[in-house]
Amino acid sequence: MLRRFLFLSLMMLLVPFVGTDACTNLIVGKNASADGSTIVSYSADSYGLFGELYHFPAGTHKKGTMVDVYEWDTHKYLGQIEQARQTYNVIGNINEYQVTIAETTFGGRPELVDTTAVIDYGSLIYLGLQRSRTAREAIKVMTELVQQYGYYSSGESFTIADPNEIWIMEMIGKGPGIRGAVWVAVRVPDDCISAHANQSRIHTFDMEDKNNCMYAPDVISFAREKGYFNGINKDFSFANAYAPLDFGARRFCEARVWSYFNMFTDQGANYLPYIQGKTNEPMPLFVKANRKISVRDVQNAMRDHYEGTALDITKDFGAGPYHTPYRLSPLTFKVNDQEYFNERPISTQQTGWVFVSQMRANKPDAIGGVLWFGTDDANMTVFTPVYCCTDKVPDCYAANGADYATFSWNSAFWIFNWVSNMVYPRYSLMIEDVRAVQRNLEDTYAQSQEAIEATAAKLYEKDPAQAKAFLANYTSAMAQGAFDSWKRLGEFLVVKYNDGVVKRVKNGKFERNEYGQPATVIRSGYPKEFLEEYVKQTGDRYKVTE
Repeated sequence: MLRRFLFLSLMMLLVPFVGTDACTNLIVGKNASADGSTIVSYSADSYGLFGELYHFPAGTHKKGTMVDVYEWDTHKYLGQIEQARQTYNVIGNINEYQVTIAETTFGGRPELVDTTAVIDYGSLIYLGLQRSRTAREAIKVMTELVQQYGYYSSGESFTIADPNEIWIMEMIGKGPGIRGAVWVAVRVPDDCISAHANQSRIHTFDMEDKNNCMYAPDVISFAREKGYFNGINKDFSFANAYAPLDFGARRFCEARVWSYFNMFTDQGANYLPYIQGKTNEPMPLFVKANRKISVRDVQNAMRDHYEGTALDITKDFGAGPYHTPYRLSPLTFKVNDQEYFNERPISTQQTGWVFVSQMRANKPDAIGGVLWFGTDDANMTVFTPVYCCTDKVPDCYAANGADYATFSWNSAFWIFNWVSNMVYPRYSLMIEDVRAVQRNLEDTYAQSQEAIEATAAKLYEKDPAQAKAFLANYTSAMAQGAFDSWKRLGEFLVVKYNDGVVKRVKNGKFERNEYGQPATVIRSGYPKEFLEEYVKQTGDRYKVTE
């Protein structure tokens, strides 16, 4: 076992991660939230995805103007579509009217991908944001676009939200050369929470409830035509027809939803058998929480690794001597022709960027919409406030010549990755240093929010443009502040933990002796349980003898 651990540790440094699309969305209705806001989170989890903050400026366009469409994942050119006459400001995944769109890819039936289509799921998100003022309008825009130009991607779950409503829309194409898509959208009740994580979650839906359910007219008939369904309409399950459940969908995807429900409801024990494969009865699409949920709660939920649950990955052999909550990709592996797997929690090292969107109906849009944004893994990042009126990307969140294969000391993505990759191998030893800086920054943002928004509100009464400029400048200042703090954290960690020992720290400074030289180091060594296993595996080989 020891040899295997050492091998895995070496592989963590040498083996490239395998790319995968694996995102998570957590959802809180406005009556389930602590402040009456609608809340949506998203982690963009894909190896190869560079962490940056996107921006699309508002504009008016002449009739006949065309827009080039490139696949979001690969940047492959797909074609052109007609531009809208009016487009709205989009910063990240929120627009100036507080509309937020996020996604997770469920894949579904591979034969339904239309490789001749023009619009992929990523382009659909940002086109939807540029062209809609409400969640309902975004659904209309998105479904009409794929009907006209075709849907290029595999099956997708979208979270589409505004300050009043949150919808989950699931969509899949019809196959090569067949324009359009089959889809269904269900509104999450205001007093409920929901989530999706790379598995279709809409099963049966109320086709008569026009206020809370929308769907393609052929969503059932197409499934019948393809042989995916042959029952009566009321028993039709979108998920069963278009994305049949398998082991990975249950354990790698639905398990993340279970973890969220387990945090904020009393139903975790009831839903666990489904995750463990002991029952096929799916979890509800949405549930009522057992307490009000804040933005900070959702931020911390995005940092989850199943800690304290039956799926906890910080205690077993795979966590190594320092209890790391990360596992190497791929999720499955073989030993002696037997296949095994690693858990896939909400928080993962492959995240390019992450956000928690806060949308509030009781404030002007420019003030009410905040995209709490961070690059890299939620567990290792800082969520900084990005107001939806922001019309300039903070320098540290822009690419500026950097990408996934080009390092830059000026890029937040690379600074946060630099720090996290130092911490992974000695996680339990180093994580509290990260937490101290992280908590301090996020506490500061939370404590300042009311005063900042009060100032913005006064400016807004006199001149909305002034208020927007104020919030945009505040956005940039907080982003840069977090970036600078994280760079200093990285420098601190390099010094404190250099060469496998720990330098002494007092009052935030490295200690020195009476002669001004660095104090003697702490030789922390390995944790007791690891040393016991070490001796168990090596016997008397390293026993000290006379």
